[in-house]
Amino acid sequence: MKKFLLILLILTSMNAFADLKKWTDADGKVHYSDQPPPANVKAKTLRTSPVAAGSLVSASGVAAASAPAAPKTIAEAEAEYKKAQLAKKEAAEKAAKEQTKADAVKSQCAAAQQYLLTLESGMRIQVFDAKGERAYMDDNQRQQDLAKARQDVSTYCK
Repeated sequence: MKKFLLILLILTSMNAFADLKKWTDADGKVHYSDQPPPANVKAKTLRTSPVAAGSLVSASGVAAASAPAAPKTIAEAEAEYKKAQLAKKEAAEKAAKEQTKADAVKSQCAAAQQYLLTLESGMRIQVFDAKGERAYMDDNQRQQDLAKARQDVSTYCK
């Protein structure tokens, strides 16, 4: 009984793959059919059969989208693999460069903030002159360094 039911389903599903045509007869009545219209009537094809269109139909009765691609040769597969590996390597290098740049900016920001805090604290700051002798930073030098430190903080700490 199950075999007959299966055969019946297969046979009835074959109509689903038939061409569907639309035409209007002389009385103005619209007809839809898988059969060709009379010779004197112009028909419009709404759906074509996958078999008639030249595409493949799988064993389950579902139309395949296109013919399967030919299998790749070993050389083609290897070339594709090398290309993918090269792209991965380039992406990793780019990410590493961006991370290094971000880390450098972060450390410059931290150094600029620390120097600004030191200058704003009002402590005496030792500097070395051109001869290498130790001296203390005067108020003019402190104001200049404060302005530069504030600019560095605004530049590096975004």
